[in-house]
Amino acid sequence: MQLTTKGRYAITAMLDLAANNAGKPITLDFISQRQNISLSYLEQLFAKLRRANLVKSVRGPGGGYLLNTQAKNISLTQIIEAVDENIDLRRCKGMNACNNGKQCISHQLWCDVSKQIRTFLNSKTLQMVIDNHEGQ
Repeated sequence: MQLTTKGRYAITAMLDLAANNAGKPITLDFISQRQNISLSYLEQLFAKLRRANLVKSVRGPGGGYLLNTQAKNISLTQIIEAVDENIDLRRCKGMNACNNGKQCISHQLWCDVSKQIRTFLNSKTLQMVIDNHEGQ
């Protein structure tokens, strides 16, 4: 798995949205400033997050974004997958042809590690990460 800036920034932005949600929409400009993430990059990410029904947009004055469900119901895996990140360490992406058309010697190892990462990220919600951060 290569968690690129896309996945990391999407999680960070969603955490910001969840942590600063007082029932009012939050603009991407505010998230951009607080998290030091490019506004145009956030716009691209939030278009994908909206298509995945993780956030909803509110237009007009006082508009912005809101979580589409409670933070306790959004797993980190959902966010990563919404922005087209891949949670798979296998070079062959599951095609079993990583070594000149054959399964490589470490194929099962990377399958197992990928499964553990997915299980871990799926077990963590936005609310859990926020609560952990506030508890420190």
